[in-house]
Amino acid sequence: MLEDSSFWALVGLVLFLALVAYLGVPKLVSKSLDERAERIRRELDEARELKEEAKQQLAEYQRRRREAEAEARDIVAGAERDAQAIVEEARAKSAEYITRRTRTAELKIAQAESDAIAEVRAAAVNLAIQAAAGVISDRNLGADTGTTERSIEEVRRRLN
Repeated sequence: MLEDSSFWALVGLVLFLALVAYLGVPKLVSKSLDERAERIRRELDEARELKEEAKQQLAEYQRRRREAEAEARDIVAGAERDAQAIVEEARAKSAEYITRRTRTAELKIAQAESDAIAEVRAAAVNLAIQAAAGVISDRNLGADTGTTERSIEEVRRRLN
């Protein structure tokens, strides 16, 4: 048995394990593993916190985006309402302008018509006066010219 190499390998292994146990290597390994496990646990906790913070920030940004979209829709709707109001106002103003211009044109036409009628009447009066003067002059060829002038003035007065 002492000559067997397996025996001496076993003895060497036992001595090595005893030396390792005596020097406290298992405690050191255990302590190192515990420290590493604690560090990993802290990193996981920190990662969870960062993940929660990222989720909160994402939710906040999504909320802000929705608010901004709603505000943009409100602005667009307001702009459309304003544009529609401006269009309606322009239509009303142009209709009013057309009505005013039509009324003005009708008044000018009526005035021109009235002026034309007055001119025709005046021309007719003047023509009638001239005709009457000619007739009176022809009848009173040798008569008093004062009477003739008075008659013409009376015709003018009555026709005007």
